[in-house]
Amino acid sequence: MYLLIKIITSAAIIGIITELARRFPVYGGIIAALPLVSILSIIWLRVQGESNHNISHFTLGVIIGLPATIVMLVVIYLAFKHSIRLPFAIMLGIMGWGMFLFIQKRLTEVFFS
Repeated sequence: MYLLIKIITSAAIIGIITELARRFPVYGGIIAALPLVSILSIIWLRVQGESNHNISHFTLGVIIGLPATIVMLVVIYLAFKHSIRLPFAIMLGIMGWGMFLFIQKRLTEVFFS
């Protein structure tokens, strides 16, 4: 039952945000940048009985992934500024995201090992 509720809730939120973004792109982007997925995930984890320890580790993972997500969005933004088509812009953004995470992991190993 939780799975169906999660799917419907998530789909509704995405639908509302994309409709808002069609009418007001900047406001839609600002709302899309809200940590809705993280907050919903934390709520669903708690509702399903996960411990604070597991939720805290999940939150740490979100924090670790945040800079890479910013890199991905900057790359996609720049790709669109240079008239690169959607599939390629997203592909470049995901590649930037992956490369940043790889570099971040290597730097973490060097400085914190």
